[in-house]
Amino acid sequence: MLKQSLQQKMLQKLSPQQIQMIKLLEIPTMQLEQRIKKEMEENPALEEGSEEEYSEQAEENTSDNENDESGDEFSLEDYLNDEDIPSYKLVTKNHSAGDERKDIPYSGGTSFHEQLETQLGLRMLTEEEKALAKYIIGNIDEDGYLRRDLEAIVDDLAFSMNMAVTEEKLLSILRIIQDFDPAGVGARNLQECLILQIEKRNQENVSVKNAELILRKNFDEFTKKHYDKIIKKLGLSDEEMKAAVDEILKLNPKPGSSFADSGNKSFQQIIPDFILENNDGILQLSLNARNVPDLRVSPTYADMIEGYTSQKQKPSRQQKDAISFVKQKLDSAKWFIDAIKQRQNTLLVTMNAIIEFQEEYFQDGDETKLRPMILKDIADKTGLDISTISRVASSKYIQTQFGIISLKYFFSEAMQTDSGEEVSTREIKSILQECIDNENKKKPVTDDKLTEILKEKGYVIARRTVAKYREQLNIPVARLRKEL
Repeated sequence: MLKQSLQQKMLQKLSPQQIQMIKLLEIPTMQLEQRIKKEMEENPALEEGSEEEYSEQAEENTSDNENDESGDEFSLEDYLNDEDIPSYKLVTKNHSAGDERKDIPYSGGTSFHEQLETQLGLRMLTEEEKALAKYIIGNIDEDGYLRRDLEAIVDDLAFSMNMAVTEEKLLSILRIIQDFDPAGVGARNLQECLILQIEKRNQENVSVKNAELILRKNFDEFTKKHYDKIIKKLGLSDEEMKAAVDEILKLNPKPGSSFADSGNKSFQQIIPDFILENNDGILQLSLNARNVPDLRVSPTYADMIEGYTSQKQKPSRQQKDAISFVKQKLDSAKWFIDAIKQRQNTLLVTMNAIIEFQEEYFQDGDETKLRPMILKDIADKTGLDISTISRVASSKYIQTQFGIISLKYFFSEAMQTDSGEEVSTREIKSILQECIDNENKKKPVTDDKLTEILKEKGYVIARRTVAKYREQLNIPVARLRKEL
């Protein structure tokens, strides 16, 4: 049975312009430059330069035209009747055999997997064994590990290549690959990787022998740094144990990284979005807009629309389409310029609020002067939404007299001391870091001891909170920080 009814709903939807504005707000200065260039390539009505420059240029052109009435003008007719590009050039496969084609040569490096396959060619193998070896190499990741079970590879070969192979056969092929360079390649776990490497070292060296014995028989104890247990089981002295551990520490846990194509390595270049200068205690903030060009709407396209809208005669269908296209591009250019201005204004308002909130810190960079600050504090101060503040803080950096710092660094939770004073959790983390840096590495400070130290300094916090802050600082537990 069909039923019809009326319903009223209140929905909040973002327009495409609002979505683009949000994206512009998120991106840092470096990506903004690329985004502007992309927009200028796609929109002919958007061009580089300020309105003031255009006004000066227009005055010069006016005086020139008074002296030379035969000055060329670009009109919509020229736009419609432009036949500079032959029609055959606008379709695919549009070049004749006589056209000169200039190819730019480039150099390409050898990938990690290609280097393994090159070594495969130096072994005497049957065609079937080569095919199996290539399949195994294809399953080795960039770190140099074979992280798939041989049983799963057997199933894959049966379904995809119609090859019936046993695990024993695959294992024999894998052993050949594990003999390749770099040492440790083709290992199925960290223990096997380290053993493959230690086997290729000088076996007459006593430390190497002890290291291999530790890796084979006491790997779990070694990873947990239970050195006392290993010394007792193997009957080693402290000096022999230290020498063996030193040999293990020379091994590479990711052998594939040494052969990785340098072209695949990415380096992050940080360009600050803000520049803060301290002139005798007066903080001056500016946006880093060195690589962001001034934008304006193309006067040529604006004059073109104005000229045709002032005409009394009815435009043709072709002219209507052209006028509609130009108007769309003009509107898009105006919106983009306004969006860039709004972005810059929002960034300045937000950063000024952060500086005002953390003024004591920005004067000399003393971390202990950082006040507890969350996104809501800045949102209340600026009148902006919390999500907007979050987008501004994301991937943005400020250049100060004491270094380039991420905006996320200034946000931290509050913690009360035993006297009731509010301090930043960053101050507590700084104390934890200092305690661990100065500890005796043979007897590292436990979380319980760190809790007591903080309590003595007036910071009453639970042990689990200390553990949380330690993990946020990427510091392992005391047992794993132990050294011989």
